[in-house]
Amino acid sequence: MSAQWWSWALTLIGLTGWWLTGRRLWQGWAISLAVQALWLAYALVTQQYGFIVASVSYGAMATLNLRRWRAEAASTHTTRQEQ
Repeated sequence: MSAQWWSWALTLIGLTGWWLTGRRLWQGWAISLAVQALWLAYALVTQQYGFIVASVSYGAMATLNLRRWRAEAASTHTTRQEQ
């Protein structure tokens, strides 16, 4: 398969993650994080090393946001139970 096909597929997977995030589903953050491993592999195979920086940066952002989202959801759930 061509490198161009892979970049389109990875882009669509990433957009799916953002779409799910917009629908307030934590799985969107998880997909956004998982696709970064695929972008990292793509960067190495195609020797497009700039994607490594982007992949690590986006992966860190997705990890932090997923953790924050889950903590907020847990505290909201606890607060609702206490009422």
